[in-house]
Amino acid sequence: MFSNHPAAFSPEHLFRVADLGCSFGPNALFVIWRIIGKIEELCKENGYGLGPELEVFLNDLPENDFNNVFMMLPEFYQKLNNNHENTNNMDVISQRPKTFIYGLPGSFYGRLVPRNSLNFVHSSYGLQWRSQVPQGLENNRENIHHAMASPPDVFAAYYSQFKRDFTTFLESRAVEMVVGARMVLTFVSRSVEDRSTKDEQQHLKLLSDTLIDMVQEGLVKEADLHSFNFPIYTPSKQEVETLVRENGSFNLDRLEGFFLPWDSSHVKHDNDYEAGVDKFERGRLASIRVRAYSEPILVSHFGKSIMDDLFARYAKKMAEHLSKLKEEPSLFNIVISLSKK
Repeated sequence: MFSNHPAAFSPEHLFRVADLGCSFGPNALFVIWRIIGKIEELCKENGYGLGPELEVFLNDLPENDFNNVFMMLPEFYQKLNNNHENTNNMDVISQRPKTFIYGLPGSFYGRLVPRNSLNFVHSSYGLQWRSQVPQGLENNRENIHHAMASPPDVFAAYYSQFKRDFTTFLESRAVEMVVGARMVLTFVSRSVEDRSTKDEQQHLKLLSDTLIDMVQEGLVKEADLHSFNFPIYTPSKQEVETLVRENGSFNLDRLEGFFLPWDSSHVKHDNDYEAGVDKFERGRLASIRVRAYSEPILVSHFGKSIMDDLFARYAKKMAEHLSKLKEEPSLFNIVISLSKK
């Protein structure tokens, strides 16, 4: 990042950072903490002293709880000062470049800041979400995502929506970033090109199966299930690379894939996968994680009254699923590093 535009790190400049899809929990500021630390490290290594003042834009949708983030800022600023070396020297602390943090509500599938504003853009686990549920999913019926059992036209509809969204995302950032600026994106993807050969979103398949059970028991309307789909698409590495190159505004400096375990209750013995707690506790923990991000979408379609029952059933179904696995359950992710041409 330093070699692309070293002048941006000069104390005379203002360095602007955007974290897209920041959410509102403790992690909303953890990423910024790491970014600020890296900028300070680069400045010291390259003779720029304490470096530039920083403007940090925390972006998420308007319904995000930005007030919760703002309430954490006093402690965060204090932590920045306390972490600085020679903190007993008040002159050093007072000379430390200021960091200004702002909330930036809005969809990142569109423009957010003025042109030529940003020096560094980060987004973690937001780009698998689509701007809307794709059109043309009538044949998906008992699936709630692009599953192995989904017909080809469903895959095509999801990919078409992803292509529109990701292209708009790249076009917007290309306008907002200065030449040489860096963008690092991490999101859930898939490890295979053929979407019909492997379903790597088993947690959503199990949620679909749970809803089917409730339909059969008369607790959920069949029409409601058939008309529901998550606005999630997990692209392959090749799909992402193709759209980046078609856009043409960025150098593709790095694109890597990796599997990330999602069953936090596991332990390893001699590299073999083994559960660290009983299967029902594992199912409960997995259910909590899935409920955290999926419940608002489910409530908007099915109503709130079924949520406790739905996720209690889901926890049991997840427990049985995890107890049968011989390998560690993981999601495939990609991380991509781009620099503005």
